[in-house]
Amino acid sequence: MISYDKLKEALDIMELPVLISLKDLKKKYKKLAKKYRPDISKDEKLMSKINEAYKILEEYMTNYKFSFSKEEFEKQNPKAYYESRFKF
Repeated sequence: MISYDKLKEALDIMELPVLISLKDLKKKYKKLAKKYRPDISKDEKLMSKINEAYKILEEYMTNYKFSFSKEEFEKQNPKAYYESRFKF
């Protein structure tokens, strides 16, 4: 299961304020991949973070709704709500 914090971090890495369509996510990923290619930017860690963020967002978008607020996330993932509230 994807935690809210991981999802929020993935949005920050992909430079997105909110979730967008899957098609637009792919465009954004390609743009960032071109900009931060390891042979150009010499920062392989950043590219691996971008890849990981893309996988997280893609998984979320294909398995859950596109709305992204903390309340909506907790409705869609009741286990995450209880974990965040009661710190299991």
